[in-house]
Amino acid sequence: MGVRVLKAGLRAAAVLCLVTALVHVVLVFLHVAPSNPVSKRYSSQVNGWVFPLFEQNWRLFAPDPDSSNRKILARTAHTDAAGTTRVTPWFDLAAVDHAAVDHNVFPSHTSQNLLRRAWTSYAEAHGGSDTARSERAVMLRTYLANIAADRVAAHNDGGAFDFVQLRVVTLPVAGPGAPAGSRPPAPTEDRLLPWWKVTSHGK
Repeated sequence: MGVRVLKAGLRAAAVLCLVTALVHVVLVFLHVAPSNPVSKRYSSQVNGWVFPLFEQNWRLFAPDPDSSNRKILARTAHTDAAGTTRVTPWFDLAAVDHAAVDHNVFPSHTSQNLLRRAWTSYAEAHGGSDTARSERAVMLRTYLANIAADRVAAHNDGGAFDFVQLRVVTLPVAGPGAPAGSRPPAPTEDRLLPWWKVTSHGK
């Protein structure tokens, strides 16, 4: 009896894995395929499954390197029981990622791309405004805020905070042959995002 139950459970698990894999392949195919009636009709389901973890693009075959450098800084705020609000200094999240990649023979894909892709996806979904006008924009805003909060908490020595704010400074890439001691280029954009409520961190 026990053996039969075990075999039935294994069969059910195998069928579930097969169905999940098949659904995943179909949804990713609809995401990368040219626009068609099926992908248009089920676009919300496809996007809900693909973003942000399974996004597909053709940059492996046609690379589109960044033409600018971005400093993504974060600061946090916490209001204590007495009503006093404490705001931390700016913390450079991008510098931490760059330090993890520099001189690393096998750098982490997460260190290289997680924060950068979260920001570019947020900027694409919101444009020049920080008002979310779609469910995907809300999801990407939450995704970016959570990444920033987790990164700050990991370097915060347990300091409590409930809000996070980002500042993104975009700098042009220096031209080839630029003198090493020349003045750094002026920012092409200095964007200050609103304060976002996040899950409380620290004590």
